[in-house]
This record gives sequence, C-alpha cells and structure tokens, in this order.
Amino acid sequence: MRALALFLIIFLSGCDTVGNVEHEKRPDPIARAANYIGYSEITHRSQLQELTGIDPVRVEWCAAFVNSVLEESGIESNNSHKYPLTARAFLDWGKTVPKDSIQPGDIVIFPRGNSAWQGHVGFYIKTQIINGKEYYWILGGNQSNKVSVVLYSARSALGIRRNLDKYI
Repeated sequence: MRALALFLIIFLSGCDTVGNVEHEKRPDPIARAANYIGYSEITHRSQLQELTGIDPVRVEWCAAFVNSVLEESGIESNNSHKYPLTARAFLDWGKTVPKDSIQPGDIVIFPRGNSAWQGHVGFYIKTQIINGKEYYWILGGNQSNKVSVVLYSARSALGIRRNLDKYI
C-alpha cells in the first residue's frame, strides 16, 4: 500500500526524485503524508489517534493531520495557534503564497460548511485543468473520512501557505 501511495504521489506531482540529492535533504511533507493514504477513521482509528492526538471519529481531523505530518517532517506546525484544530487557523501559518507560485507541499485552505470558522486543509500536489477549470490535487486527512488524494476547485481556495524557513 505504501509503495502504491508513493507511486501515486510521484505520478501526480510529475517529480523526478532519482538522483536529486538536494530534494532528498529537504523536509518532504507529501512523502510523509503519503505513508497514511488509505487510513480511515474507523479502520485505523487508533493509529490516527496516536498520530494526531485526537479521536478522528469524534473530531474533524484535517488540521490535526496536517499538523502531525508537519511535525514528523521537522517543520513547525500550527499547534501553537489559538485554534490549532481548525483548518482556517492555517491562514495564519507560514507565509502567503501567490497562486501562480504554488508548489507541491504547500498547504491549501478551503471553505467548508456555512460558518466562517469552518474549513478544510491539506497538502497541494498538482494542478489539473478539467473542462477549462483549474483544480488542485490535495493530499489530506478527513477527506471522505480517510487520508486520501482528492480534487478541489482551485477557485475555492481561501489561501495557500508555505513555511519558507524550512523548505522551498
């Protein structure tokens, strides 16, 4: 399963990691997150709870997943934020990235529901144009109750963020 997940990430991102020593030295949150693809909040409840520190069945866990992957990657998480378990808290994390500068591993924040505090957050993999509309492939937790790669409308993104001190 992990080999398939890594293949999927490399395929979607179009990256060539062979012989790229510079790339191997940088923290890679996508590779870390890919290790969990397919983990569902029911089947892998205890593993996700151990990873995120919250019960994924009882708490919306996309932000907790991103925070945990960042920490595993040696990148400062958003856990010191006043509301670390909310996706929109990531709008305060790192630096703003213009849409035309988005890179694999950037964090993208989307709206969810009807409340101003609700949202969804995940790691950007790649942009794809479908029927003239731009979509982002996002690797994240709590996407159909599991860790998965899903298409989101780029137009709906509330923000794109990157921790420039740790990786570029």
